[in-house]
Amino acid sequence: MTVEGVRKAAASLVGVAVRTPLTEAPFLSRLAGHPVHLKHEQLQPIGAFKIRGAMTAAARLAPEVRARGLVTSSSGNHGQAIAYAAHHYGVRAVVVMPGQTSKIKIAGVEKHGGTVVFAGERRSPEQMARAEQIARDEGLVLIPPYDHPDVIDGQGTIGLEIAEDGPDITDVATPVSGGGLLSGTCLGVAAVRPGIRVWAVEPAGAAKLSAAIKAGHPTALPAVDTICDGLRTPTVGLLTWPIIRERIAGVVTVTDDEVVAAMRLLEKELGLVIEPSGATTVAAIMTKKLRTAGPTALVLTGGNVDRDTFQKLVAA
Repeated sequence: MTVEGVRKAAASLVGVAVRTPLTEAPFLSRLAGHPVHLKHEQLQPIGAFKIRGAMTAAARLAPEVRARGLVTSSSGNHGQAIAYAAHHYGVRAVVVMPGQTSKIKIAGVEKHGGTVVFAGERRSPEQMARAEQIARDEGLVLIPPYDHPDVIDGQGTIGLEIAEDGPDITDVATPVSGGGLLSGTCLGVAAVRPGIRVWAVEPAGAAKLSAAIKAGHPTALPAVDTICDGLRTPTVGLLTWPIIRERIAGVVTVTDDEVVAAMRLLEKELGLVIEPSGATTVAAIMTKKLRTAGPTALVLTGGNVDRDTFQKLVAA
């Protein structure tokens, strides 16, 4: 959970996670008045950025510890990443998921040999409690989705790559849920160019970072309601918060309708299928709620959305 930790994570991910392209999106550049680039994490082997943190955390376990198997709580992409990591090392994986998890994300866990256990209907503390119980009862190693030093280091490789591959980039925007990606990106860009500004984008129905900033500390939302299933965590993490508080330039809130409009635009202009959580950064630029000063990188965190669900959303 340091700048040096991010650099070491990058070295360990070579040949495992894709160094995803950073490409300019002219239609967004015209809107912003300066170059806007997209960081294509939907091109990862599991279709989302979470492979970076999961593989980093699994790789840093002692072999005899890792052999016990892995367990986590996830609404989808981190669960797929843990199953992928477990398969890579030939060990067992159990993923606790809410009952309303999308079919494509359940299938992604099972494709890599993971066992899915359901707890609750939507994301709630019940899932993590169940994962912790399984870890105790069965001796598996718990790797949480965001509030973990090695996970933060792994996610930070995105910021490292952006800063290295986009020498003119002045601003970076990432979605925020528990804060693993956001805090890691802050550390990653700092490893190359500390002057890059990092922005957070969150859905209005799960604005936990705004709540934390207002309160001065992480605070759990009483309820969340958003189509961005990967961003439904009700609070930012205790480990991620100090990094975020110290380093981010600001936070932008977007509505579900604005996210859908961004998904529609990405499909129309580039033929991209991006899940709601992954399109939040584009929504922030489209609505001009995010006004950056120079060349900007937007992280598209993933493309794991059921085809029927996607078509219904973009056709509405």
